[in-house]
Amino acid sequence: MKSIILAGGVGTRLFPLSREYYPKQFLQMGGQSLFQKTCERAARLSGADGMYIVTNEIHQYLAKNQVEELGYLLEGDHFLAEPVGKNTLPAIAWAMQRIKNTSPTATAVVFPSDHMLDMSALDVIAAAEPLAEKYLVTFGVRPTSPQTGYGYIKPGKSLEAGAVVEEFKEKPDEKTAETYVQEGYLWNSGIFLLSTTCFFDELKRYNPAMYAAFSSGNAPDYSRLEAISIDYGLLEHSKRVAVVPMDMPWSDLGTFKALYDVEQHDTEGNVGAAEYLSATNNFVYAPKKHVGLIGVHDLVVVDTTDALLICDKNHTEDVKQLVNRYNKKNDPVTRFHRQVHRPWGSYTELEFSGMYKIKRVTVKPGQKLSLQLHHHRSEHWVVVSGTAEVELNGESRLLRQGESTFVHSGTQHRLRNPGVIPLEVIEVQLGEYLEEDDIVRFEDDYGRVE
Repeated sequence: MKSIILAGGVGTRLFPLSREYYPKQFLQMGGQSLFQKTCERAARLSGADGMYIVTNEIHQYLAKNQVEELGYLLEGDHFLAEPVGKNTLPAIAWAMQRIKNTSPTATAVVFPSDHMLDMSALDVIAAAEPLAEKYLVTFGVRPTSPQTGYGYIKPGKSLEAGAVVEEFKEKPDEKTAETYVQEGYLWNSGIFLLSTTCFFDELKRYNPAMYAAFSSGNAPDYSRLEAISIDYGLLEHSKRVAVVPMDMPWSDLGTFKALYDVEQHDTEGNVGAAEYLSATNNFVYAPKKHVGLIGVHDLVVVDTTDALLICDKNHTEDVKQLVNRYNKKNDPVTRFHRQVHRPWGSYTELEFSGMYKIKRVTVKPGQKLSLQLHHHRSEHWVVVSGTAEVELNGESRLLRQGESTFVHSGTQHRLRNPGVIPLEVIEVQLGEYLEEDDIVRFEDDYGRVE
């Protein structure tokens, strides 16, 4: 069995924790990220050498770094970076194509990378492998309550290990959700088990354009692909879809209400480190502040270094609308945290005021930034810790703790960490334009030169 991990989502309903360039699946809040936990589950089923990860260009290095933290080494076709997100069907089809190239009759389990799932689910998935020879298999979680944030599956004719899918249902209103639960519908988990033979046979029959895009064995032309989910693009049309029920803890952790539901509560129903006076059923995430709640109920309070969210716990689905408002204003707050991760390390914006910006730049041992220049800004670097190798217009020199250099606008420059400990540099930018698109790259270890 192979495994496919879908790691290209953005998670807008968990803003401000989740941002476009650092979405919820990669957040490490007190341990492994959801993505890393998914990798651990996948490795148990397929082995690390049987994992295929589909992400996108802006998240590929985040994914690679977190896989390396687990001690896994994935290369080549095991990491697929989509040039643009096209929803789940193209992502799954690309990974299935790569699997078929080397294992023509393989079966693959498809995991979203941002869900909570009990390890006991792996036994259910493994036992369903024979069913995947004839059916496109999906897994349905038995509801514990009527939820309006999940899609539903209506089981039909019984099979030995599950049932034929009679119908897929969209996210319902509360009254309809109650009816679905009473009638034995299942939550759609977004987990699939697919054989290469059955998958491509059904794809050819019901979505010939998508099949043609992936039938050559070469990398697809993403600009020509339809953006569509596997549900809409294939499963709702096929007559060979089966659902296997799962009776175990599961959540897509798509909203703060979902996070609240799975966390440990105090005696008054509160979640999170805060002082609560006559306050009940609240969710608080503010790791760097002392928080006190008095006389309030059913609130979500999420504080980050650059954004604060306060909302009614029963309206957390609406956070997506808030993100849309910021996006219409072209506000970068939905895209970046103060700390921005790069393949060579990260930088944290400390202060910004019109004509200057101050950053803390961290470069991992042995890594280097691209050889680049800026047209509209100069930079002053001060080494805080570690050793920096600085290249200015082709000449290199070492800077140690407390030493500094000045990079004039128009100067080709590069920063490298030749040491064995992280390099930390304070960077002061000066100029009339200080945005990240004022970068002209000449050489780059990470393929970012246009």
